[in-house]
Amino acid sequence: MTLFARTSIAAVAALFSGFAAAASIGGLVNTGAGLSAGGTDASYSYVVTGGASTGLSGNGIVSNGSLDPFPSWMPNTASSSWLIPGADQNTNYSPTSNSTFTWTLKFDLTGFDASSAAFTGQWAADNNGVMLLNGNVISAITGQRGYNHWTSFAASSGFLAGLNTLQFVVTDTVDRTYNFTGLRTEFLSSTVNPTVAPAVPEPQSLALMLAGVGALGFVVRRRRG
Repeated sequence: MTLFARTSIAAVAALFSGFAAAASIGGLVNTGAGLSAGGTDASYSYVVTGGASTGLSGNGIVSNGSLDPFPSWMPNTASSSWLIPGADQNTNYSPTSNSTFTWTLKFDLTGFDASSAAFTGQWAADNNGVMLLNGNVISAITGQRGYNHWTSFAASSGFLAGLNTLQFVVTDTVDRTYNFTGLRTEFLSSTVNPTVAPAVPEPQSLALMLAGVGALGFVVRRRRG
């Protein structure tokens, strides 16, 4: 390798040193990930804000995939599981009126460039609902059977520099005899850039560096000539 080639490579390395690769967003975890049936998912909390169960709150419990409401619900997998409000997934939380379950997942972008953040995924709910990122709707499940198919979601804006909040506002519709509710979420991709800026040379320094590379190349060519 010639001196010119080695010097050029060193110059390019100096210009681009410090650029950190994009990372996945920490804290975006699938419901029930890595937990067994009956386990508590500390990442997802809920509070009931409407209906007969108003005031009820807690963390999601991983459902048992072999009991009702399965197989009506999509089956649990190694990637994610349904979360339910309590240990007994047959509890009827809405016998006389609709109940509103607001599920919350928080993640922190401190140290990252919030404007570069993005994610995609899919979710399901019994019965339906809306998904919000920091109070802004990014996805909605309509109809009465949001539990037997996936609904996609995505966001590439609306992120905050510090703590961010995802909410899944699930409506459990009234049913006096046969009624369940739950949440299922899977993140398929996420990315964000660190806020640490690379050491980019000042314009004057950059010009001198490039001039130096050119001069060295000229000298090498004269010597070889």
